[in-house]
Amino acid sequence: MTIKKITEETETCPAQRLLKILSGKWKAEIFRLAVQSPLRFSMLLREIQGSNKQSLAVALRELEEEGLLEKTTIRLKPLHIEYNLTEKGRALLPVFEQLEGLS
Repeated sequence: MTIKKITEETETCPAQRLLKILSGKWKAEIFRLAVQSPLRFSMLLREIQGSNKQSLAVALRELEEEGLLEKTTIRLKPLHIEYNLTEKGRALLPVFEQLEGLS
């Protein structure tokens, strides 16, 4: 099998795609928490031990760019921002659950 063929198969395999997307620091944990409820930045800082503002901001932005999370601004005082799974993110739940079952 050629390297090109392996790469093409990896790109079409949902499990491989999910692993690639969630491979960054804190992304898998953010995704796991987003399954349970909408996320707030301050909650993530408390829940994810060892995280910091910068690394969480980068991970959230990348998950948003991948289309797995959507950012919603709630116009209250003070302003609140929530992150929720998108349809694309929910579509990956069965694969994520299978990967979690391997541990």
